[in-house]
Amino acid sequence: MTATHHTSATASVAAILSESASRYPDDVAVIVGDRRTTYAELWSQTLAYAGALRARGVGAGDRVAMLVPNVEDFPRVYYATLALGAVAVPVHALLKRREIEYVLRDSGASLLVCAAPLIGEGAAGAELAGVEVLTVLAPPPSDEQPGTGHDRLEALAQQAEPLDTYVPRHPFDTATILYTSGTTGKPKGAEGSHFSLLEQVNTNLMTTFDMHRGDVLLGALPLFHTFGQTCTMNTGFRVGATIVMLPKFDGDTALAAMVEHGCGVFMGVPTMYMALLDAATRSEDRPALRYAISGGASLPLAVLERFQDVYDAPIHEGYGLTETSPVATFNHVGTPPRPGTIGTPVWGVDVEIADPEQHDAIVMLPHGEIGELVIRGHNLMNGYLDRPEDTAEAIVDGWFRTGDLGTKDDDGYLTIVDRTKDMIIRNGYNVYPRQVEEVLATHPDVTMAAVFGVPHELHGQEVEAAVVLRAGATATPEELIDFVAAEIAAYKYPRAVHVLDALPLGPSGKILKRELVERFGTEVRTGS
Repeated sequence: MTATHHTSATASVAAILSESASRYPDDVAVIVGDRRTTYAELWSQTLAYAGALRARGVGAGDRVAMLVPNVEDFPRVYYATLALGAVAVPVHALLKRREIEYVLRDSGASLLVCAAPLIGEGAAGAELAGVEVLTVLAPPPSDEQPGTGHDRLEALAQQAEPLDTYVPRHPFDTATILYTSGTTGKPKGAEGSHFSLLEQVNTNLMTTFDMHRGDVLLGALPLFHTFGQTCTMNTGFRVGATIVMLPKFDGDTALAAMVEHGCGVFMGVPTMYMALLDAATRSEDRPALRYAISGGASLPLAVLERFQDVYDAPIHEGYGLTETSPVATFNHVGTPPRPGTIGTPVWGVDVEIADPEQHDAIVMLPHGEIGELVIRGHNLMNGYLDRPEDTAEAIVDGWFRTGDLGTKDDDGYLTIVDRTKDMIIRNGYNVYPRQVEEVLATHPDVTMAAVFGVPHELHGQEVEAAVVLRAGATATPEELIDFVAAEIAAYKYPRAVHVLDALPLGPSGKILKRELVERFGTEVRTGS
């Protein structure tokens, strides 16, 4: 989406790291294990990476895909890409090769920077898409240890001329493309502008979050996802905090890291809170937590109360989406949180409840009524990449339609009730039933499949499927689960498959998933 505004104003998300490096050069920006990297070091390494990418032909407006876990290389590659005036396309670290190929093709990525531990699926996806790969985290090739066959970004950075500073961009130029999806069709690339991402960070720090220079944050949320990227990394670096990055989250590791490094701030999705409560039963140690932020899915009240007892820190819940940069509402700093709500709209953003049945216009509903949450303000994306119809359907009269159902009370507090879409949220990750159904449909024994979410105590929701087999077919539920698990990311495949004689259908032949949910989802599942 090209801006036509006649203005000389410029902006760059890369300024977040650049400015903190000049203001707080000796403060520690990132801790991974026993490695500590200061702001000045991180920015200088970023400029070196940018020089290497420039030498490979990356320039303003190019899309650079990145498949990197929560280590120092994530910010280096992210801000190096933005410093060149290019567009960062973070790829979900759990995707399989065909899914990676899709993101590379759809985004028009000219290059994939892939961490060596993820090279198996990453390089295969890049090869399918015809995209060049550079690696990070790969050991230098030696006699004992042959290389990956791809050039190492670290080595290129030592040879290339580093960038001096970042390239200024128009405020509404696209900075990031993050992939999200409706319940139908393929994932869509939401284009985040430099302006909306910077404004989000400044709004978070002024009136939304209780965060300050010198705070130590646990960076356990995946940085390829908008919550970790904006709320932990960009907001943390903007204020001059120290981010303790965890390449892989589990409760025991997270608790130990928070104790060791004196984390005062924790951000997580509900399953992370549950894992930390579980870890607390095995360890007497407690970090001196001051403040906790929850998002990504509704946090059960019992978990919230238990966490506040065990860890002695208030949890502030909020709500947002990839398309809203992400935070739209929050239980703001300076106001006691109202547990069970997602708080009130952030500064400069309107969140209202509209009639979900009115598709071509936004028709507001009175306070207290259940309807669709709609959002407008500085935090909206530019649109979905190359999808004008989808963008027009999502943004009506300047309001973004979330597809989530909720209520707003007379004090302006919002509560999520349900979602209009069939999307399943498992461990804070979005699972789109249609994608899983398409994989099931490729199995020779399956004639019909429906995928739905059932309540689960640990994961929030669990993915289940109901299938109808062709006559004489012998596939077992276990075989079907294994079949899907081999094709898509581990958080997406169904943990239970129900073989039925027929699926419940509506008058138009549409599968009635709510009947499947009622039939199979009446008990809350527990266990792993």
